Amino acid sequence: MSENHAMITAELADLDLDRSADTKEAAARALATRMVALGRVTDLDGFLADVAAREAQMPTGLDGGIGIPHCRSAHVTEPTLAFGRSARGIDFGAPDGPAVLIFLIAAPAGADDAHLTILSSLARQLMDAAFTRALREAPDAATAVALIRGDAPAPATPAAEAPAVTADGPDTEPPAAGAPAPATERPDADRPGTDRPDAEPREQKPPFRIVAVTSCPTGIAHTYMAAEALENAARDAGVELTVETQGSAGFTRLDAGTVARADAVILAHDVPVRDKNRFAGKPTVDVGVKAGINRPAALIAEAREKAARGDATAAPAGPSPVDSAGDSGDSYATKLRKWLMSGVSYMVPFVAAGGLLIALGFAIGGWKIDKVPSVAEHFVWTDHTSWAALLFQTGGLAFAFLVPVLAGYIAYGMADRPGLVPGFVGGSAAVTIEAGFLGGLAAGLLAGAVVMGIQRVRIPAVLRGIMPVVVIPLISSAVVGFLMFLVVGKPIASLQNALTDWLEGLSGANAVILGVILGLMMCFDLGGPLNKVAYAFAVGGLAHPTDGSLKVMAAVMAAGMVPPLAMALATTVRGRLFTRTERENGKAAWFLGASFITEGAIPFAAADPVRVIPASMAGGAVTGALSMAFDCTLRAPHGGVFVVPLIGRPLLYLLAVAAGVCVSTAAVILLKSARKAPAAPEADAARSAADEPKAAVTA
Repeated sequence: MSENHAMITAELADLDLDRSADTKEAAARALATRMVALGRVTDLDGFLADVAAREAQMPTGLDGGIGIPHCRSAHVTEPTLAFGRSARGIDFGAPDGPAVLIFLIAAPAGADDAHLTILSSLARQLMDAAFTRALREAPDAATAVALIRGDAPAPATPAAEAPAVTADGPDTEPPAAGAPAPATERPDADRPGTDRPDAEPREQKPPFRIVAVTSCPTGIAHTYMAAEALENAARDAGVELTVETQGSAGFTRLDAGTVARADAVILAHDVPVRDKNRFAGKPTVDVGVKAGINRPAALIAEAREKAARGDATAAPAGPSPVDSAGDSGDSYATKLRKWLMSGVSYMVPFVAAGGLLIALGFAIGGWKIDKVPSVAEHFVWTDHTSWAALLFQTGGLAFAFLVPVLAGYIAYGMADRPGLVPGFVGGSAAVTIEAGFLGGLAAGLLAGAVVMGIQRVRIPAVLRGIMPVVVIPLISSAVVGFLMFLVVGKPIASLQNALTDWLEGLSGANAVILGVILGLMMCFDLGGPLNKVAYAFAVGGLAHPTDGSLKVMAAVMAAGMVPPLAMALATTVRGRLFTRTERENGKAAWFLGASFITEGAIPFAAADPVRVIPASMAGGAVTGALSMAFDCTLRAPHGGVFVVPLIGRPLLYLLAVAAGVCVSTAAVILLKSARKAPAAPEADAARSAADEPKAAVTA
């Protein structure tokens, strides 16, 4: 480990830490002062503040008398390790008492993968009892540093402590204390027929397999220590275990085949596990990362117990958009879709909260509520108008984030956290120049592209520490601001205004055609990308509502309600055409459809897409066309039938929804009835059993 020579020297080791420290803060200061003396830390107080912030997230004391304070900081010039030893011990929050061995790890904010790999190697060494025992007994700083570097190997673990390997395979328990040693010859040696060459060999039981993920907030120490502890415990228990460490040095995703073969999953983490949906349906033990360090054997035992009981996790809602955005094997079109969906997914909660608050404000206070003065200056507790104004103005604040959030999280999907600052700046610029929804899309893509371009430039080592917190935000924000204000922003704003004017002027056949298109989009993939594009187009118009944009919002929500309501009605009037599971899903689809949750039709489309999707699209097109033809309007971006009071021409609106539901219901019944032969009762039961997991996942 030659790189370790640069990380720790004898000057960075203090074997008598008691002279200068009796608290964890004093210990960190004493060790950090040595780093400052060698020029490894540029600002002592700033660095200690970063250490304290990391410590506040989770105590860094470990069982076995170890303290491992660590952080990534812009005040660190190069990866550095300092070591201290305290005879009386210093409290770092470990459950078994104070720490005797203290390691202070300082990593630059932009530390490269090689140095972070070395830090993770140290973390794994700390799980070796022989290594820590040698450090406790080291006579001087030079010896201790040599052990940490790897120049002087630690004494081997005594043979008595090594786990026994038995002939019966990994599931055989070790003999109890005081029990006689196992015989050297086979117990069945005297049984008749066991020595025959043609005797059937005993069937070998496959090993119990576990996959694990470990991660911590900084991804430097606890991530790898938990992995090492779990691997050691699994080896002792005869369990086959594969660990994915999601640390600062990046991570290699577990092989899909390994996950598929696993009998159980252990997640030891203090930050969200990336791509967690891989483990859906597996018995899962989900704990903090310190549990993986302190009680790995218990976690493995718990995983085996859950597997024996048949426990399984339900499918999570799915990976976050950023988790799966821009995988290396994706085409550019797929990446672009994921980036845009990232922004839309984060934007939707702002739309729902802000839009509904605005709609409630109008419902309670009337259509002139937008002319009421700020409630911060004038509020009457007994006046309903003041309360309506409070709802309206709060919703307006939430709605004001719509375009910046869209742009920021598109950039986030492209370039991870460095894309957030220029993305939000570009989105705010789009709002300022009135470029609207289209401007937010452009700003997000520009911000992500600029950051990705900066990240490709080779940077001198001396600047890496300030890249993520100073250089990238500064340069990318300046570039995106220039592009939005002076280059692409004004043409996009003109296009947005032209689109708004076009919507405002829609009437007659043109409005009906747009309604058909929006209805088809809403029902094609039932909550997928095309559905979200149509929805985002509609809510983008609510930022500056006009008669045309309110008609679009009404048509989009009406069409989105059709598929689940139609499937619910079809299972009611022709239940024999559906499996038992589909009939049960049909009961829930009534409420989902009425609430404008198009995804309620997904279980039906997954089981029979050839019939369900075309039928849904037919009804959606009819509803969208009728809503536009009836000049229905909607000020709320969500809510279904529960926001009928906020709909212009509500009776005609409900008639449009009912017409589309009837069309889709008739179409799906006709298509299913046209099958060559109806399913036999046995086949129906088999299909129901096969569909049960799918229904559970959807629910």
